[in-house]
Amino acid sequence: EGLEALLIVIAMIAFLRKAERTDVLPYVHGGWIVALLAGAATWVAARYLISISGASRELTEGFGSLIAAVVLIGVGIWMHGKSQADAWQRYVREKLSRALSRQSAWFLFLLAFVVVYREVFETILFYAALWSPTNGAAMLGGIVAATVTLAVVAWLLLRFSRRLPITQFFSLSSLLMAALAVVLVGKGVAGLQEAGLMSVEPVSFVPRIDVLGIYPTREGFILQALTVAILVASFWYTSWRQQRAAIWV
Repeated sequence: EGLEALLIVIAMIAFLRKAERTDVLPYVHGGWIVALLAGAATWVAARYLISISGASRELTEGFGSLIAAVVLIGVGIWMHGKSQADAWQRYVREKLSRALSRQSAWFLFLLAFVVVYREVFETILFYAALWSPTNGAAMLGGIVAATVTLAVVAWLLLRFSRRLPITQFFSLSSLLMAALAVVLVGKGVAGLQEAGLMSVEPVSFVPRIDVLGIYPTREGFILQALTVAILVASFWYTSWRQQRAAIWV
């Protein structure tokens, strides 16, 4: 869960650095920091105040996943459209300052918050279910180990992204966003099905791969296939537009 959120946040940070808009970075950092604080409050609520489980938990995870997936589809398509160096340079000259206005900076804050809090919420509820006085030390050790691992991964990703040429960076980032969107669609559908908000029709030709958000249900398979079709069609269309623009130039 932490790696999934980390990949998205790192892509946002790397993008702003390559765009030379580090002035907007505080919004992204504010989003994930507030999400962690909200997660701490959720931990307290889950442990000492209320019982967050069952349908309410699945609904939160389901809708959170689908909202994040929709945002990632838009970001992935946008990044793919900027994957050509000349298109990116034109965009920087003509639209970047306007595109990264205060309003869009708050959009980045919201994206960072939604993506991170969704993962934190799921992880905290998982930990709350496992926690007991007898295994507290072992779980704390696991949490520390996971935190250190994520910090190392974040450092490596940021260091690697600085060396990537702008074309490769946007191409890889768009593919990453697309893949994570498909995963989140599957997880969102599964969450809503477990909450009883969507019907469940099992199928035998789809395997169950939790880490990829793939579950053997017709509803999840159809929506994930539709998401893939939308992404492929959008990526093809942006590439076609870039080729036409290059010809006319």
